[in-house]
Amino acid sequence: MRPPILLLKEGTEDSQGKSQLLSNITACQAVVEAIRTTLGPRGMDKLIVDSRGTATISNDGATIMKISDIIHPAAKILVDIAKSQDAEVGDGTTSVVLLAGEFLKQVKPYVEEGVHPRIIIKALRKGLKIAQDRIDQIAYKMKFNNDEEYRAFLQKCAATALNSKLIHQEKDFFSKIAVDAVLLLDELLPLNMIGIKKVQGGGLQDSQLITGVSFKKTFSYAGFEMQPKHYKNPKIALLNIELELKAERSNAEVRVNTVEEFQKVVDTEWNILYEKLEHIYKSGAQVVLSKLPIGDVATQYFADRDMFCAGRVVDEDLKRTMKACGGVIVATTYDLNDSVLGRCESFEEKQIGGDRFNIFSGCPNAKACTIILRGGGEHLLDETERSLHDAIMIVRRTVKNDSIVAGGGAIEMELSKVLRDYSRSIAGKEQLIVAAIAKSLEIIPRQLCDNAGFDATNILNKLRQKHAQGGEAFGVDINREHVVDNFENCVWEPVIIKKNALAAAIEAACLVLSVDQTIKNPKSGGGEEQQQGRGRGRPM
Repeated sequence: MRPPILLLKEGTEDSQGKSQLLSNITACQAVVEAIRTTLGPRGMDKLIVDSRGTATISNDGATIMKISDIIHPAAKILVDIAKSQDAEVGDGTTSVVLLAGEFLKQVKPYVEEGVHPRIIIKALRKGLKIAQDRIDQIAYKMKFNNDEEYRAFLQKCAATALNSKLIHQEKDFFSKIAVDAVLLLDELLPLNMIGIKKVQGGGLQDSQLITGVSFKKTFSYAGFEMQPKHYKNPKIALLNIELELKAERSNAEVRVNTVEEFQKVVDTEWNILYEKLEHIYKSGAQVVLSKLPIGDVATQYFADRDMFCAGRVVDEDLKRTMKACGGVIVATTYDLNDSVLGRCESFEEKQIGGDRFNIFSGCPNAKACTIILRGGGEHLLDETERSLHDAIMIVRRTVKNDSIVAGGGAIEMELSKVLRDYSRSIAGKEQLIVAAIAKSLEIIPRQLCDNAGFDATNILNKLRQKHAQGGEAFGVDINREHVVDNFENCVWEPVIIKKNALAAAIEAACLVLSVDQTIKNPKSGGGEEQQQGRGRGRPM
């Protein structure tokens, strides 16, 4: 009898074959069960407490998936597609996870019956192509006569994204802010030129959009109140220099024999600081921003010369100011001249709520804006920021690609009808798989009904009837527990959301199905503790 050959380290988990594939599918379904109730305008919120005790309240699929510490390797694939959907499009993160989980659920019986995963994967990819071709056929490219119509169209797309958020009651207000913010940017629509700052207190309606760069006033020393708080056409110095005296004992060791020699050292330090300050003053800069601290001596020096200064400015804010106002962040005061100074039309310091903000407006180099969010509590502000981010991403995508389809489960029902019709025209095992995809797509309108407390079976039957009669834009009417033409109802979604969500969900399902073996190595240090050798002072 031959001895067994060990290839893997002791303690390694090795599972393969049909059982482990079914186990992976079950794990993915468990993830879907956790977030399915968050879908749509009537979706519920989740309260998640992380390992540090920080609580987060959200119904955003990507946020829930990121914070939830999912350890199952197959289930992590769903986390990845939620993150990619959030990064690529900004919305549809719950939908993409639901679709991927439902595809796997519907093909699970065929895996159990012995259908080869490769046949299922081939049918899934064929179904995806047919679905995407149908989306292109029924997508509507909007035509506008003037800017007002275009702005109203973008606001409706943003409002659809905000419908399912915690702040849906203020969707008109925030969709206008999101559209105004995106249209202020240049043609590349850089997301990092939109700053979002949160100020506790006040109501959501007190939130405002500031044209230009704005950030919270940094820590300042005595003498700060003597500085002017408003400038017209100022020159801005952007520094990475510390403008304060160092404590001698902590930074250097100087041996002196007389008091006069010690005084020379102290005088030299003061002279170095004053020389830096004089260079900044002579450069003509009126506003001085530094990433490092600006001490009390420098603050008083600038105040005496009617200059404004702010130290310890956050790196992100300093870079946004540089991109918007021009100039260069410098690490020495010797090269300060007009070519490295930034400019803007006006600078002011303004009180907003309990905080003071530095606001640069009329920035010549790049178009930038800052959204200041107001609200009662920290959790509400965090969720408002996430919701607004989704709306801004949708508006950006719609500006670049203005084709839209009807939302509210309408497009999924239409694709389901097309795939079901196609499945009847082919023979073999693929017919069953394509029919399973068609059934899977109904999960979106079904879940919208379930989350709203409607009779899902009744409404889905009505939707099937309408789509069979050619009503391709009919979806769920959340307000009246009925079906409605969602195109006329102004529930619109950019084509790119649906195409991206379908592609990501199908790819995730194919990835899970293509895995036939899972090898899990033992955690380092999880096995027997290594015997420690005798070291210095260590007993035997």
